Amino acid sequence: MNIKLIVVGKTDKSYYNEAENEYLNRLKHYIKVNYITIPELKKTKNLSPAQITTKEGELILKHLNPTDDVWLMDEKGKQKTSVQFSDFLQKKMNQGIKDLVFIIGGAYGFSDEIYAKYPSKFSLSNMTFSHQMIRTFLLEQIYRGMTILKGQPYHNEG
Repeated sequence: MNIKLIVVGKTDKSYYNEAENEYLNRLKHYIKVNYITIPELKKTKNLSPAQITTKEGELILKHLNPTDDVWLMDEKGKQKTSVQFSDFLQKKMNQGIKDLVFIIGGAYGFSDEIYAKYPSKFSLSNMTFSHQMIRTFLLEQIYRGMTILKGQPYHNEG
């Protein structure tokens, strides 16, 4: 199984980039991660949030395949403990999923079309975090999940 992480917009802070790269490098030992950045839209001042998410959605769809198992990172999504998330990863591997996809949308979330086509959603917290932070948090949780599955001493269950 591969992980595909699709994110909208660049990370503009070097410390976020460093953290993302740290976990991407760690994950190389466990699973292939394809990190795809959808460029931020230009000239959006006169566009409504719905128009922005629709345009972002069109760009996201270009990177998805019919066989992808897609999960949207969304505040209304399911929450799991780290152990439950590692179990989720194992289940997807056992199912023979080729590409498990996590999508982090832009500032306004996702278009109605994306929500309708991909109803599976995860949330990392009841709190709201910047889209830049969530990238690092998600990569860390994928890494943590892989170490749990391998029985390695990264996660402390207490």
